[in-house]
Amino acid sequence: MEPSEFKDYYEILEISPNANSDTVDRVFRYLAQRYHPDIQDTGNQHRFVEIVKAHETLRNPESRAQYDIEYKKYVGRYAIAPEVSREPEAPYEDSVIQEKLLSLLYVKRRRNMNNPGLGNLELERLSGCPREFLEFHLWYLKEKGLISRLDNGLMSITATGVDQSNQGAKRSRAAKFLTDSRGGLVMA
Repeated sequence: MEPSEFKDYYEILEISPNANSDTVDRVFRYLAQRYHPDIQDTGNQHRFVEIVKAHETLRNPESRAQYDIEYKKYVGRYAIAPEVSREPEAPYEDSVIQEKLLSLLYVKRRRNMNNPGLGNLELERLSGCPREFLEFHLWYLKEKGLISRLDNGLMSITATGVDQSNQGAKRSRAAKFLTDSRGGLVMA
């Protein structure tokens, strides 16, 4: 399976790779009801098809075991660098968490344009931000137009978000410059 074709069924179902079969079935029923094409408010044909395929694969122990082999290869290949995902110095400081989320989504889009999204569980794990805090930051970044939800339900950085992330990186690099005694710039 090519990396661009790989579907993260755990993200699609918004569950942990350690979830038991009861959890897989329970979450599937909930999401299937929510995204069924016949539901006028929340129906989404594309998302529903992905949810059904994810459930078919993960509910069967043999197909799940085969899928898990591919999943581990995929996660290893596209793992985000530890320096991007480390804990912020001041836990739950809003601007730090928001910059970190933008950085994570920026790196994901740069590494895989065909699959640029990350799910809430992956963002929670990589950012170190608990779900109850993460929801606020995702809402805020989405309202500002810096991130958006893809058709498959994953979060992705927008062009405006890339610009914001680049500005943050420029400010960070500029802060490292110091002026030496002769007026020249040196790196800290």
